[in-house]
Amino acid sequence: MTQLRSDAMKSNRPPTLVDVARVAGVSRATASRVINGVESVDEKMRSKVQAAVQSTGYIPNTVARSLVTRKAGAIALIISGSDGSAEQVLGDPFFGRVTSGVVRSLLPRKVHPTLVLADSDAARADAVSYVRQGKADGALLVSTHSDDTLPGLFVDAGIPAVLFARPGQDVPISYVDLAHELGASLAADRLVSRGCRRVVTIAGPSDVPAAQGRLNGFRQAMARHGQAYVPVAKGNFTRESGELAMTELLAAHPDLDGVFAANDLMAAGALQVLHDHHRAVPTDVAVVGFDDSEPAHFTRPQLTTVAQPVEEMAAEMARILLTHMEDPTLRPTSVIFDPHLVPRESA
Repeated sequence: MTQLRSDAMKSNRPPTLVDVARVAGVSRATASRVINGVESVDEKMRSKVQAAVQSTGYIPNTVARSLVTRKAGAIALIISGSDGSAEQVLGDPFFGRVTSGVVRSLLPRKVHPTLVLADSDAARADAVSYVRQGKADGALLVSTHSDDTLPGLFVDAGIPAVLFARPGQDVPISYVDLAHELGASLAADRLVSRGCRRVVTIAGPSDVPAAQGRLNGFRQAMARHGQAYVPVAKGNFTRESGELAMTELLAAHPDLDGVFAANDLMAAGALQVLHDHHRAVPTDVAVVGFDDSEPAHFTRPQLTTVAQPVEEMAAEMARILLTHMEDPTLRPTSVIFDPHLVPRESA
């Protein structure tokens, strides 16, 4: 076996499937079936072929293999409705964490994710065509708006797909999500425990289900604490929108003493405005964010926040997709993760 590998290297020729078959003492067809993962192969034959692959240094031709197995060995990670440029999407801590979780989950399985941005109806149709043409075996969907048509398009096309976050429409698709209402109630409990009595909130966009869940959960929790009215200003999950919302709330409610922002970027913007208005945090105003993303670690003071395990959620999304790809007849499933409070200096 070593001699064969040495001869191939001397001739500057990579080992071939024929070489593997010769070393293993099997037919080329048998070697091909083993390498392509066909199950109906005798275990002794399989072991011989695998040993021959190892000893010869043979690297399978993935293009040829895909023609045999009709699998691309890839999945599409599709971000839909982000309303931003590629630079904005890739720079957003949330999308970065989703991508990281997916990559770390798939690469050990030798499945390669391809990032696709679908920010228009035409781009969403192209994304479906991309997978349907066999360039990916399934799709992980990150959809940010409740009226997004992309989940329905994949279901109608019969393509295995899993969604990050509960679908905004009645679509039979698997998804992972967070108990957003519970997370917001943790923020409310934290502010009330610090003695805050004039609490306001910076909410996310109304058409994002996660934002609505956080707003509803916060209002309900504050009501249980006897605070029936919570002033709200809307942002769009960016730092700049958090600054604008905090400025609006301070002008309308100058005696406010607690702030819950629906994500860490908006909370960072709120902290900046409070600093500019000489309001000490947490002495004058306590601030709680949501996500426990990178910005929470670099604000001054460091941000108390509600953590959602984005990387673990993304990895679970990938696991569910692989399961559906193996058995497309499986019914849609859902996994809901629990948040937890991360106390730091701001509240």
